[in-house]
Amino acid sequence: MELIKKNIHMNKLKCKSTLQLTLDDDFNVPDIKPDIDKIIKEQGEIRITDIKAMNGKLLVKGALGFNVLYLSGEDQKPVHNISGEIPFDEVINMELTCADDDPIVKWELEDLSTGTINSRKLSVKSIVRLNVAVEELYDEETAVMVEGPEDVQYINKKIEITDISINKRDTFRVKDELLLPANKANISSILYQDIHLNNVEVRLLDDRFSIKGEIPVFILYTSEDEENPIEYYETEIPFGGVIDCSGCSEDMIEDITFRIASKNLEIKPDDDGEERALDLEVILEMEIKVYEIEEPEILCDVYSPSMEITPITKNAIYENLVIKNNSKYRIADRINVPENQPNILQICHANGDIKIDEIIPDGNQLQVEGVIEADILYISEDDSIPLNSIKGAIPFTQTIEVKGMKPDSNYEIRPNLDQLSVMMLDSEEIEVKATISLNTIVFDKISEEIITDIEVSNIDLEKLQAMPGIIGYVVKPEDTLWKIAKKYYTTVDTIMSINDMENDRIQPGDKLIIMKKVDAVI
Repeated sequence: MELIKKNIHMNKLKCKSTLQLTLDDDFNVPDIKPDIDKIIKEQGEIRITDIKAMNGKLLVKGALGFNVLYLSGEDQKPVHNISGEIPFDEVINMELTCADDDPIVKWELEDLSTGTINSRKLSVKSIVRLNVAVEELYDEETAVMVEGPEDVQYINKKIEITDISINKRDTFRVKDELLLPANKANISSILYQDIHLNNVEVRLLDDRFSIKGEIPVFILYTSEDEENPIEYYETEIPFGGVIDCSGCSEDMIEDITFRIASKNLEIKPDDDGEERALDLEVILEMEIKVYEIEEPEILCDVYSPSMEITPITKNAIYENLVIKNNSKYRIADRINVPENQPNILQICHANGDIKIDEIIPDGNQLQVEGVIEADILYISEDDSIPLNSIKGAIPFTQTIEVKGMKPDSNYEIRPNLDQLSVMMLDSEEIEVKATISLNTIVFDKISEEIITDIEVSNIDLEKLQAMPGIIGYVVKPEDTLWKIAKKYYTTVDTIMSINDMENDRIQPGDKLIIMKKVDAVI
């Protein structure tokens, strides 16, 4: 007798950990830069350089890179910048079972603030959150049928599983050349740049997938024009392409996330030799997961009227996809210029970030609470402060419907700011409109009893001889023909034949004739 088995490819979250660290350092203004009169705005980005697992701990090395835009009254060009970085070397405690696994590390810049100690010294403070997750991919071997003597009876059951067909990382390169419009002055140096991703769309194809999206680019630069020493330029670069992905198909479910791993913007001469062109190179890091919903039939029970067969079982734990969707919401609010800040003459640029404060599970819903942190750069009415920025927080609460979610379900919500537009209502008030998307993926924890082996032994003849060869049986509420046949060492087909049944459906109170099939053997 042979047990036929099949491998089921499963995935589950093995462990996760979070570390919040504070970075704080002081920086001197370089000798070639003028004194700081006023800080306009700052920007920061985390770069992870090394991840090493050892003895139940995870060593993460990286740096916070920052750029500070400031005003100085000493120079003909009033706006300047200082760039630098704060390195970090942190240890994250992990469960021992995850000590040697390959972790996924994601970062969030929760806060970044800068201040002046004096006109030649700058302080930079930041709060960074590192989120670490370890996922386990494994094959669960389970029996699907039995090959053996003709009288061996077995029954299967259908289960639904989410098979992770593809789990890998890849990169995608975007290269383009930007040319300044004719009404913009030549570039001397770039003071500030904002490059990010927008509206990325993915479509699965056979053995590949296509992507398309936009990369908005904003630069603030010093120009060669003495009358307009500070200029800015904003554009949007569309991109697209096809990435090879062996094994995927159109009917599978993708969970592909994108992150800018590196970006580089270099000034170069145009065809006339003037500094009016920019070389843009952006490397996108893709975390690629592709799921397939399968409904395999696995062995549920086995017996024989002529021998004792004992199934060996175990509980298989895995995750099943409940839902994956991308909900979009529109949010609008107003931001006022603080009393101690100059009024607005013209808005240059606005960027924002979404911070989720809390996710509250409630039955078949996830309530998401957070804020959109908007940062607006503008030209002011005050000639002594020609450039300024204001920040504002726009709160939001959204409810995501998740049918079939359970209290122990695992969920992840990835927020994205799809669109941010600002409009001056007057010199003191700005209307902000935003479109956000909440990309939600929810998995259920499933425990399924599976048969991994069988034990076969001779039948207990004394026990069989003590049983009547034929009996009348009244069906009980929990009965099935399978249970009855197994109990009385016969088969479902035999019961149906003796009782002239067209199918195996029975009701409590039905009367059946049961004939012991092993009488002939005895």
